[in-house]
Amino acid sequence: MESDTTVRRIKPYGTQSYATPDDDGSSRHRCGDNGYSGDPKRKPEVSLYLLREGLATSLVCVFVLALWGLVHLSLRQLVIGKPSGEFNAVRARVHLEQITRVGPRPVGSQENEVLTVGYLLEQIEKIRVETAAGPNKLTADVQRPTGTFSIDFLGGFTSFYDRVTNIAVRLEPKGGAKHLMLANCHFDTVANSPGASDDAVSCAVMLEVLHSLANDSTPLQHGVVFLFNGAEENILQASHGFITQHPWAKQVRAFINLEAAGVGGKEVVFQTGPENPWLVQAYVQAAKHPFASVVGQEVFQSGIIPSDTDFRIYRDFGNIPGIDLAFIENGFIYHTKYDTADRILTDSIQRAGDNILAVLKYLVTSERLADSSEYRHGNMVFFDLLGFVAVAYPARVGTILNYIVATATFVYLAKKASLPGNGGGRYVRDLACATGVTVLCWVVTLLLVLIVALLVTLLGRSMFWYNHFYASICLYGAAATGKIILIHTLAKNLYYGGVRLVELGDLYFDVSLLLWCCSLVWLTQQGLCSAYVPMLMVAFPLVTRLLLAREFKHRGASLKYSVLYLLGLALPYVHFMFLIWVVFEIFTPIMGRSGTEIPPEVVLASLVTLATIFLSSFFLHFIYLVRSTKWILTGLGSVFIILFLLVSCGVFFPFSGSPDSPRPKRVFLQHTTRTFHNLQGQVESRDSGLWINSFDFTGIQHITPYIPEINDSVRTHCREDRPFCGYPWFLPVKFLSKKNWYLPAPEVSPSSPVAFSLVSKEETSWGTVKMTFNVKGPSHMSLYLMPHRGASLSTWSFGDGTPQFDLSGEYFIFYSHGLDAPTWTFWFEIQPPREPDPSGPEGMISVAISSHYFFGDDQRTAQLEEMIHKFPTWAFPSFWVSTYDMYRY
Repeated sequence: MESDTTVRRIKPYGTQSYATPDDDGSSRHRCGDNGYSGDPKRKPEVSLYLLREGLATSLVCVFVLALWGLVHLSLRQLVIGKPSGEFNAVRARVHLEQITRVGPRPVGSQENEVLTVGYLLEQIEKIRVETAAGPNKLTADVQRPTGTFSIDFLGGFTSFYDRVTNIAVRLEPKGGAKHLMLANCHFDTVANSPGASDDAVSCAVMLEVLHSLANDSTPLQHGVVFLFNGAEENILQASHGFITQHPWAKQVRAFINLEAAGVGGKEVVFQTGPENPWLVQAYVQAAKHPFASVVGQEVFQSGIIPSDTDFRIYRDFGNIPGIDLAFIENGFIYHTKYDTADRILTDSIQRAGDNILAVLKYLVTSERLADSSEYRHGNMVFFDLLGFVAVAYPARVGTILNYIVATATFVYLAKKASLPGNGGGRYVRDLACATGVTVLCWVVTLLLVLIVALLVTLLGRSMFWYNHFYASICLYGAAATGKIILIHTLAKNLYYGGVRLVELGDLYFDVSLLLWCCSLVWLTQQGLCSAYVPMLMVAFPLVTRLLLAREFKHRGASLKYSVLYLLGLALPYVHFMFLIWVVFEIFTPIMGRSGTEIPPEVVLASLVTLATIFLSSFFLHFIYLVRSTKWILTGLGSVFIILFLLVSCGVFFPFSGSPDSPRPKRVFLQHTTRTFHNLQGQVESRDSGLWINSFDFTGIQHITPYIPEINDSVRTHCREDRPFCGYPWFLPVKFLSKKNWYLPAPEVSPSSPVAFSLVSKEETSWGTVKMTFNVKGPSHMSLYLMPHRGASLSTWSFGDGTPQFDLSGEYFIFYSHGLDAPTWTFWFEIQPPREPDPSGPEGMISVAISSHYFFGDDQRTAQLEEMIHKFPTWAFPSFWVSTYDMYRY
């Protein structure tokens, strides 16, 4: 390996030699004629260092662990500096505790429509009375809108809402305001969750921000509308009611939306716009504790994350720009019973309040709010550095900067290719060959790690990392790192033979630079603002390399060079590690609620491998600058084997019911009664049971030992001739969870059963059949329409009148109402089939209605209570009563 006497595949670039062990931990060794073709007795001009294996390993490990620790330290530092006193987090916490004290607040419940509304109005009135003598005036309005719209979320469906609740509070100068800023939160929750983080804490923050702004002695330049909306969990209904129907909505110029995908921690700006870069500039300039990423925006808007917020409604239906913020930490307990006020630190409330108050103050005094048309176009590149400082610049500036960095990189590589001794394209061929080795290494590494993930899945140990995250890093990370090092070690020893290691180290630095530069150019050409990430990963290593060129040329991989090289990588690497933290913080909990069809091992193993590949890119340099890698490979191999054996033996259980750090398994239980009618309106079948859905890949694997009756013998099968398989899906997510179970149980008898009737059926002059229906039922119902083969819906009373989002021949309409809603009347027109389908169901359409009882006495039955108590402490069974009625026409 260290001999210069063998045939070389890379021509020496200068008169350099190896080095054998020296006092500073590097190694110093003189080899042959050192690449010099003159007098062999002539002393070499320089002697070059190679790193000892232990030293190289220690340097890289200390570097990575130090930066990872710095990332976590910054995440724990919620508030930077002393609070100014403008925002009182203690008072906001009182609001939070009062709102959550009533328990879950589904739309239509007394807790949501009466108790929470009453508390909010009481606090708003106190603020109004307290500030009546000030320069600004406060007006509160309770809106209960009715409306309908279609949305391409969860595959696409249509929504209809009736008398849901909004509390809109307008704060403006006493002389009035023409332009308004909107701040939005929601106080409703999903069933069975107190919703402290999602989204009571945001409403508590907004109450205190309102209190602070209303008490300001300076008149506002523009007005602010604080919207406390009571129907967000019903897929964004209340925000639609406000922005499309409230008279104040026409004056809104921009908005801030406060949301949650986790519990506590820092609130992150994860999307802005559309366009209107002045909003990002306002946040960057005003926020006291900035935490923002354009990478998060582009990932979220790509649709990879199965979630949506009111931001979408204001953007799409209101055509106004905004800023979307959300708490993202600890998503394991999002939408569960563990989302309680005591889990949210007061410092989290303080930093959110400081930021929202500062940004609102900035915007309501901005001339851009009054006329943003001049500043409308363009996007912004924005990100923060560990929460201490935020960086933002126009995307067009970013494009120029990206191409400057890319050009500098290609000039650097072209200059090396033009050096004496590289004639005939030798350097270019060597660079291309080394690039091929690297890319092939990455592909092989990913494939082999995925094979390990599949083995873990086949062994029935999927999601072992859900409660033991670093076990996945040790298993998949060790496998990926070991494979990368092994392939490059084999290339170094077998392919490159006696080529000088210093030259190989230099070459593979250029490979890393080239690959990052190619990704920079590609992302820039795609118009993605996230291209700033490869820009940082190119610019800093390139500058570092140029500054250390003399040291490397004369001394090789000395300890001084290695330390300074790592320091030059510190800033882009610490930012990249923060982005990696965000990815895992979001996607790891999502795997616990992404359904039974997506293999989580493949997802997480891929993420760990990609993170390893990206982070190791500029460490390839060191693989070729160490004398040996056998102990590194031995260590990584040992870690992998030990972890694989532990995982295979089931040592790492995926779920936990620990009060301090719960990782619950989500299970949905519905005690339902299903009734199926034939074409003549007669009941052809009827049954009742407990319908069980597990929303993670492990299904009931870990439940059956505790509840033996829930096993694969009672697994359901989809009846394709029935709308949505004949089961009461609350949302159109059957494609996510195709495995569910049905235990026979007594019939349910809610106090307010569904009353469903066909009011009229008439043929139109244009050849369709118009059917009108009346429905009276609970606050949450789902309507399923399944035209039979040859039939098609032409128009209906929902959305804009055009049936949309045909899900494999089915249509899903989500319905909810607040208090005292009238009978729901709807109609549709259907084009009958030209001839009946003998193999399909009778008639031209199947219509089904399911009802869902999320609160009150109707939510529980004795059978549900008995089953819930059988579940282990590490499971979170979310339960309710439902019915399903199907009709043929």
